[in-house]
Amino acid sequence: MAKFTKAKAEQARLKVGLYGGQGSGKTLTSLMLAEGLAALDGRRVAYVDTERGTDFYTKAIPERTCHPGAFDFDAIYTRSLMETLEAVKTLDTAVYGVVVVDSITHLWEAAREAYQGKKGPGGQIPIQAWAQIKRPYKQLMTAFLECNAHAILCGREGIVLEKDLDGEMVVTGTKMKAEGETPYEPHVLGRMRNCREKDGSFHVELFIEKDRSGTLTGKTYENPTYATFAPIVRYLSGDTQAQIGSLDDAAEKDAAALEAADQAAQRDRETLANQIKTAINGAASLPALKTAWELTNGKKTKLGEEAFAILETLKDARKAELVRAA
Repeated sequence: MAKFTKAKAEQARLKVGLYGGQGSGKTLTSLMLAEGLAALDGRRVAYVDTERGTDFYTKAIPERTCHPGAFDFDAIYTRSLMETLEAVKTLDTAVYGVVVVDSITHLWEAAREAYQGKKGPGGQIPIQAWAQIKRPYKQLMTAFLECNAHAILCGREGIVLEKDLDGEMVVTGTKMKAEGETPYEPHVLGRMRNCREKDGSFHVELFIEKDRSGTLTGKTYENPTYATFAPIVRYLSGDTQAQIGSLDDAAEKDAAALEAADQAAQRDRETLANQIKTAINGAASLPALKTAWELTNGKKTKLGEEAFAILETLKDARKAELVRAA
């Protein structure tokens, strides 16, 4: 039985989501954040690169004023959801202190493209197929959130469409282009954009849409670095990331609990039915039979229609026997 205990903070690793349009600075910002996080305990950065977006960051480029030196990290280059899932699930956190997935948008597209079943007239995926499509993606999100390493998701920007008063679809906002719940999973979610100045120069802006620590929410940062996120890092707790389990794990546990409850209820029904049956068979008089039958009072639902009918037939037969014997 689950018991309530005093709540405690067990978020040992920072989980961040960054999204924005092309060229909004997601990759550079994630690398600078990852570099700072990895330096906290001297471990390395593991980077899942779905578009070779990190290639130039492996080189020292003096003209890159924000970080002219080369970034030092290990990478895999893939758009395979299953390869990424395996990489995150088996991440050696004794070696790697940070894992970056860039971009989660490509992996969500890979999850949808993997569906090979029948589609609707317009190529739509049927509603009943989505649970199967989402399953490995959800497993990736669970691994991302529970791995004992800091983790960063980068995603492309999508638009939010809603109907106006005339029933026309209009753009009402932006979102991370991924499975619907993805942006809400990390501790921190930031939207990035590239802002051009009148003189032709530009800077990157990060707007923090969500921060579960309450430290950065609603604030905008120009050219963000690791220092932008450092105020949250100080509130991380412990050495091991909190675990909650996947929806699949929960479903399996619930199914097992329901099966055990059904089996226990069936045993109770059988025990009760046998007690009543014994009392009916042992009744030596009509008053005794009446007393035996009163054991069914309020128990019809628990016994079930079939068992109740069998007992009722037995009671009527015994009554006929007792009447004849009288």
